Parts: sequence; structure tokens; C-alpha cells
Amino acid sequence: MTRVTLIWVALAAAVCVPIAAAAASPLLAWRDPLYILAGFAGIVALGLMLFQPLLIGGYLPGLSARIGRRVHPWIGGALVVAVLIHVGGLWITSPPDMIDALLFVSPTPFSPWGVIAMWAIFAVALLAALRRRLGLRPRTWRIAHMLLAVIIVVGSVVHGMLVEGTMETFSKAALCALLLAMTIKVMAGLRVWRKRATSRGENIARQETEQA
Repeated sequence: MTRVTLIWVALAAAVCVPIAAAAASPLLAWRDPLYILAGFAGIVALGLMLFQPLLIGGYLPGLSARIGRRVHPWIGGALVVAVLIHVGGLWITSPPDMIDALLFVSPTPFSPWGVIAMWAIFAVALLAALRRRLGLRPRTWRIAHMLLAVIIVVGSVVHGMLVEGTMETFSKAALCALLLAMTIKVMAGLRVWRKRATSRGENIARQETEQA
């Protein structure tokens, strides 16, 4: 088995094993079908997030960075749909709980993290749709996108880990850990941060030269 195949198998396992483990959970026997759909939409959304930093960083084998950047917004759109199904299903099955969560008065510790991540996802989608009308410069858009992406990943990981539901603990933890690791790796290597640091260094050096 080649290295490329191994990487894709590992990614597929990281996403599919938590879904399969959740599907085998005995808790599903007491759940409403719509509630189950909403729950699995949340799991799928977490899996889709894993591909986003890999696509934007060009780390998926067999896909060039250029193709990855083109696929990235489509995965983002699918992520928005998954979140809408997740939130919509929970709203229909339990409106009072969702209202408490949206108002940040829910007694469950995982709720605020999920709501924050949800609004950050919607904010990215809205900025992406309106970036030309708003006249956002590419650099401004990238920085805003990345800052919101950090909020999305951190909020989603904490939300997912705090929820005690159908997801199996170890496979869920592995997926969340991989998502965090890939996000940190890609963020650390992005040009926009290096360019910012370089520009800052050049400005400091210029000021020191002028003072001398």
C-alpha cells in the first residue's frame, strides 16, 4: 500500500469510524428519527472540518494546492448545510433547549461552545458571499477567515468533547485531536502570518537604522 493510499485510508477512518460507532450506539433506540438525523449531521460537520485545513494547506495527497483551494469553499458550503440540519433538527425536536442555548442560558456546558462555533461558521459563509460587495482586500479576508476558523475549530472540538451522546469517546477524541493538530499545523505555515511577521521585522529594522 502506497503512502498516498495510507493517508487517504487514515483520513477516511478518522471520519467514518466515529460515524459507525455512533450508528452502533444503544442510545439510538430511545431517540426520535429527526433527533438522530440532527445528531449525525453534527458528526458529519465535525468530519468535514478536518478536510478544510488540509485543503487550504495543500496537504491532501493527489490534490494540488490550487485544486484544494477550489474545493475548499464547496466543503464549506456542505459544512453550512450540515450545521443547519443539526441545529434545525434539534430546534424541531426540542425548541426550549435550543432557545436556552441560543440565549446562552442553557445549563449544559457544551451548548455555548456549539452556538459560538455555529455563528462563526455562518459569519465565514456570509463574508465569503459578500466579500466583493464589501470590498474586502484579499489579506483582510484571509486574516478574518483564519481567525473565525480558529473559533470554529476550538468551539466545535470543545462542544463535541463535552457532549455525552451517541459518539464513542475514543474515536471522537481521535478525530478532535487530529482536527486541532492539522489546524495548528496549517495556521503556523500560512504565508499571511509570515508576511506579517516579516513586514513587522522590516519596520523595526528600518526604525533602528533611522535612529542610528
